[in-house]
Amino acid sequence: MKKVLLIVFALVFSATSALAENWKIDPDHSAANFAIQHMMIAKVRGAFPDIKGTLEFSDGKPTTFNVIIAVDSLDTGVDKRDTHLKSGDFLEAAKYPNMTFVSSRITQTSKGFGAMGKLTVKGISRDATFIVTGLNDLRKDPWGHTRLGGKAEITIDRRNFGVGWNQPIDGGGILIGNEVEIIVDFELLQDK
Repeated sequence: MKKVLLIVFALVFSATSALAENWKIDPDHSAANFAIQHMMIAKVRGAFPDIKGTLEFSDGKPTTFNVIIAVDSLDTGVDKRDTHLKSGDFLEAAKYPNMTFVSSRITQTSKGFGAMGKLTVKGISRDATFIVTGLNDLRKDPWGHTRLGGKAEITIDRRNFGVGWNQPIDGGGILIGNEVEIIVDFELLQDK
């Protein structure tokens, strides 16, 4: 019995100590995705596949979550729309090449964790809270790297970040919704 307890203790200790580390977002297996209402009838989706970031743990719980999203990587599958979204009407990618989130505090929630901090889009920083889920399934890849996956979600009003271009449509309403759902799907690599 004593031997079994020692083995269980060793497994628990090794799992939590693995989370007492720094992790980096693996850009090859992560992306920031978004969805926004179009003409009040359908959602248009897109992604920013070029992201970087870190997540740090202490005592098995996340303590910091930071993400950098390259605006020029925006991809909705339609070149003309992508060009317009990167222009001054929307994200102004040439002037503001990155969107960032830097956490200041992370708390446990019923859904996972709340990462509170500053979201910066087009040079405008606002308080924001991402709901972070996952982070509970350590895996070793075939090359011996320890990996961990998660998802961070938030809905923002794009006008709060200077992204206000719009057009009225016949019969009332607007061409593009103001609320943007952002989902960052990320895979983390343990920092060695």
